[in-house]
Amino acid sequence: MADNEGVIDDLDATSPRGALAIRLREAVLDRWRAEVLAIGLCGSMAHGDDSDSSDVNLVVVTSRARTGPKPVRRLVDGIPVDLRVFTAEDGMGQARLLAPMWPLLADAFITTFPLLDAHNWFKDRREAHLMLLTEARPMEFTGLARHNWAVASGAHARAVRHAQRYDTDAASMMMAEARLYAAMVAGFLTRTYFRNTADAVRHTGVAAAGTRELEAILKYQAEELTARGRPVDGRLGALFD
Repeated sequence: MADNEGVIDDLDATSPRGALAIRLREAVLDRWRAEVLAIGLCGSMAHGDDSDSSDVNLVVVTSRARTGPKPVRRLVDGIPVDLRVFTAEDGMGQARLLAPMWPLLADAFITTFPLLDAHNWFKDRREAHLMLLTEARPMEFTGLARHNWAVASGAHARAVRHAQRYDTDAASMMMAEARLYAAMVAGFLTRTYFRNTADAVRHTGVAAAGTRELEAILKYQAEELTARGRPVDGRLGALFD
């Protein structure tokens, strides 16, 4: 599982992204101070290894639904901004749930740099998620791994069919989906979460996998799931187990 190495202790307000993050915080507080409980940074800025091409991933936590700014993605002064907004209740609920996209979600639960957090909401969310991971049973992880395996296998099969029809664009899109979900299968099987989609496929070695190589990887994963009590195929009655 990824760890907290590289997490920043302070924000570099002299960098373009750091300065923009401060401006965004102030703009949010100027308009919605009464509704906002916490503001934080996720992604590369929270880890302290952002670059000129990095996004500013800003999280705004509100006390009530339909208050605060609206979620949005756009450029601000040439810098990509991903503004995510949710209530404290919803955000904590997400952190306490093991979902199919967990390998791509957990990093934000565990590593967030607070720009405003008087009540330690981000710390509480982190602790809630770590408690979830401590208490989760192995079959929960393998069950979600099997779910993602089915998505990966389906996307791989469609990629093969598109390639046979010389529809290379569609085949490439399906292969990208198949690689990503195969990476998340590996994440669940090893309880590893990733920084982003690129990190997921790179870390699991599927980034450059062709159709035959990915077929072999999916076959190995199917065998591993069967060995762990979660076979990918079975009788109809097993569908509801």
